[in-house]
Amino acid sequence: MASRLLHRLRHALAGDGTGEVAAGPEAEQFPESSELEDDDAEGLSSRLSGTLSFTSAEDEDEEDEEDDEEAPDSLPAADGASGEDAGKCGGRRRGPREQSSAPDGQRSSQLLPRQLQDFWKKSRNTLVPQRLLFEVTSANVVKDPPSKYVLYTIAVMGPRPPDRQPAQISRRYSDFERLHRNLQRQFRGPMAAISFPRKRLRRNFTAETIARRSRAFEQFLSHLQAVPELRHAPDLQDFFVLPELRHAQSLTCTGLYREALALWANAWQLQAQLGTPSGPDRPLLTLAGLAVCHQELEDPGEARACCERALQLLGDKSPHPLLAPFLEAHVRLSWRLGLDKRQSEAQLQALQEAGLTPTPPPSLKELLIKEVLE
Repeated sequence: MASRLLHRLRHALAGDGTGEVAAGPEAEQFPESSELEDDDAEGLSSRLSGTLSFTSAEDEDEEDEEDDEEAPDSLPAADGASGEDAGKCGGRRRGPREQSSAPDGQRSSQLLPRQLQDFWKKSRNTLVPQRLLFEVTSANVVKDPPSKYVLYTIAVMGPRPPDRQPAQISRRYSDFERLHRNLQRQFRGPMAAISFPRKRLRRNFTAETIARRSRAFEQFLSHLQAVPELRHAPDLQDFFVLPELRHAQSLTCTGLYREALALWANAWQLQAQLGTPSGPDRPLLTLAGLAVCHQELEDPGEARACCERALQLLGDKSPHPLLAPFLEAHVRLSWRLGLDKRQSEAQLQALQEAGLTPTPPPSLKELLIKEVLE
């Protein structure tokens, strides 16, 4: 760039242009190849100006300000401009051809990144469903005469805080096969592209077979979650949640509250990650199980918190079979903790006066025992 400025300065000082300066030995110091190299460099910088870069709003404002400072390129330059004036302008003088073509090239080179930056701004604030991750953490051979099978423990990891343990489920090959068969019958099109490990007649319990099936089951569940039509299928929801709820209900009915509490908590975390679209019944039943176990384990604060969460889910909807039991438990636990219970007490009284619930209402534990999970 400096060589070109000096070359133009020599031509300007030559006056009317006798041609001796251009033909003299000094001109040989500035061959045309140097200008070609500069043009090539300028073309390269123009191409590089279209490189994708996603910046914040503050960065773009700074870039705009810097672009505004390059205005001297568009100012008309006098034929007798000196080297100092050129240096003060911060850039070289353009020829007529360059002045007519540079703005168009500059606009075209900046059009694509500008559009992509605008698109990036709009899309980065869009809520995108978080994909779940599935990992087989263990596979144990279970001998239950006369049968023998492999039980796979799968960690279900979603957008949860890093300090939270992932939810877990334990399933055997027949559970996966039943899910695959049911989904194939209902969703022939989407299921056509999803592979499933076939059943083997022998060597089902070798380390190699178990490892291959573990990876295949991880991919199978990931593919199902990737298709919205399959992700919300009731059979897939049942596969994840229903066995956990049934086991937790069984332990609660037999008085094993501590073991049941872990299962109810795991079922609640599963439903939160899966985003169960089947309505509030299963989440409400899960909260009822949590409240009962916390209450039996002498933790009234946690039990009351579960009741409050359930009442928030119920809202002002038509009376639900679990509404009165949750209100009754909330009133009793609030009285025990010395907290305000007037709102729940008034709502429960209104239900009783309207004949929508017996007096006294059934307890959460009674409804939990009678509930049939299907």
